[in-house]
Amino acid sequence: MSEKTLPIALSNRHLHLSQEDIETLFGKGYELNKLKDLSQPGQYAAEEKVDFVGPKGTIKGIRVLGPARPQTQIEVSLADGFALGLKVPVRDSGDVAGSPGVKIVGPKGEVELEEGVIAAARHIHMHTDDAERFGVEDKQKVKIRTKGERAVVFENVLVRVSPKFGLEMHVDLDEGNAAAVKNGEMVELILE
Repeated sequence: MSEKTLPIALSNRHLHLSQEDIETLFGKGYELNKLKDLSQPGQYAAEEKVDFVGPKGTIKGIRVLGPARPQTQIEVSLADGFALGLKVPVRDSGDVAGSPGVKIVGPKGEVELEEGVIAAARHIHMHTDDAERFGVEDKQKVKIRTKGERAVVFENVLVRVSPKFGLEMHVDLDEGNAAAVKNGEMVELILE
């Protein structure tokens, strides 16, 4: 591996909720309870879980991530989308226009989400200092090489640069399992 290495993390199905939807699902004035911090500064896994109900199936016990966001967004794998009966597009986080919706069921209520279900595009969170060291820019597409018995090269990996980010590549659980990678393993960034 070269000096252009970074850790990888597998992202399981989860959702980000607006404060309005938090209150619909869990009760008026409700605040999420932090279970544990995530690798990205200020982000955390909440204790709260909900169920997704799609046209063909239900997935129970989906973890809510905090803090509240301006817009509710659900991130699932393509296999999850199939199980729910949804044609889920691969998109960058926040790009939910025209994506399918799903019913979210919480302990105090339900939200009929009209759009907002995506499979998150593979991406790298990168601090501005790391971007300079790696020689990449925000929104650039790169390749990532894994190692091991089932080594793969991930193409079209979006670089997202911010002084608020910690260095880490994110792929969904399906992709990570197919490449036989585990959280925290080092992968190599390839520039052409």
